[in-house]
This record gives sequence, structure tokens and C-alpha cells, in this order.
Amino acid sequence: MTRTIIQTDSAPAAIGTYSQAVKVTQGSMTFISGQIPLVPETMTLVSDTFIEQTHQVFKNLAAVAQASQGSLSDCVKLTIYLTDLNEFANLNTVMAEYFSEPYPARAAVEVSALPKGAQVEVDAIMVST
Repeated sequence: MTRTIIQTDSAPAAIGTYSQAVKVTQGSMTFISGQIPLVPETMTLVSDTFIEQTHQVFKNLAAVAQASQGSLSDCVKLTIYLTDLNEFANLNTVMAEYFSEPYPARAAVEVSALPKGAQVEVDAIMVST
């Protein structure tokens, strides 16, 4: 995959673990549905803490990416849904453990509720060769 990170001073700089844009010129696309912090073996929430839930979400996202012959490093776009946008800094801290530069493009939005009472959900677009 040819992946070019787009950065311009004509738009606000990234304020976290993401790129302004990612341009992909080859590869196959996989659209990964939103993952919530369910433990696959029990189908229950991993815990009631935001940080542990966020770790589980990225583990679940990585598992789906791997099942599609890819990895988190192949993700070019994430959409993150939070029930409390005050957790934004914690999100960036956890995300930095699963992604390295160049980061995927990303949106993070606060929502009123998520399935099963989750505090975080992430979907992704992955491009792999």
C-alpha cells in the first residue's frame, strides 16, 4: 500500500494521535464495524473503567483487522464514539499504545449512549496490500 500523510498549515494541526488526512493509492479496503469493549469469550463488558474499556476496544479492532489479513497499522481512518468527551486525553494515551506515527485520520465525537452501556466504540477503514 502506498500511504501518504497529508499535513497542511492551512488547517488546524492534529491535537492527538491522528493525522489530518491519509491518502492511499493502492490496496484493498476493509470497513470494520464499530467495536465495543466486550470480552469475546463472555460477551460482557471488560470492566466499568474507561481506560480498560478502551484497551479492549483496540484489542477487538486488532482481532477483526487480523481476521481480514491486516493489522491496526493498516487503518487509515477511525471514528471514535465516547459517552464522555472529557476522556479525550485518556483516549489519546491508550491509542498511542496501539498506533504509531504516521497515525490514521480520526474523528472523536461524544454520544449520549452506546450499546451494552459501553463508554467507547471505534470503527475503522483499513487499507492493506
